[in-house]
Amino acid sequence: MEGIKREEILRLLEENARYTVKDLAAMLGLEAKKVKDEIAAMERERVICGYHALVNWDKTDDEKISALIELKVTPQRGDGYERIAEKIYQYPEVESLYLMSGGYDFTVILKKATMKEIASFVSSRLAVIEEVQSTTTHVVLARYKDHGIQLAENRKDMRMVVTP
Repeated sequence: MEGIKREEILRLLEENARYTVKDLAAMLGLEAKKVKDEIAAMERERVICGYHALVNWDKTDDEKISALIELKVTPQRGDGYERIAEKIYQYPEVESLYLMSGGYDFTVILKKATMKEIASFVSSRLAVIEEVQSTTTHVVLARYKDHGIQLAENRKDMRMVVTP
C-alpha cells in the first residue's frame, strides 16, 4: 500500500478496534477503499487475527476467576516445544499460551472459571501430559491495568494531614 505502512493501521486498530474504515482513512489521510482493502488483506494473511472488547469483570456479578499456569516441560527431540504446545492450545479452556524464557517453559492463561474448574483442568488435563514435569498455578486477585488500559479507579487520598 503506497504512502502508508501497515503498522500505522495496526497501531490504530490495536488502540481502538471500533474505529471504522472511514475513521481510519480520515486519520491516515487515505481513501477508505485503500484502507478497507488493506485490512481485508491483513485479515486473510492472519496479521489481524480478531477483534476483542476489554471487559472489566470486576464491575459485574461474575464470580469466576482468572488463572495463569506456569509449566516446566521436557522438549521433544526433533519437535522441540511445538508438539507440546499443540496439545495444550487445543483445549478450549486455554485462552493464551506462551513459550517463555526463564524458570518455566510455558505460560498458560485460562479462560475465567471457578476454582474447582481450574483445579480440575490442571490435574486432569495439563499435569497428565507426558512431557509436563511440573505446574505452578497463580490466581489473579485483582487487575489494575490490562492491555494498556487502567481498570482500577484512582482512589482519593483520605489520610489526614498532620502538621508539626
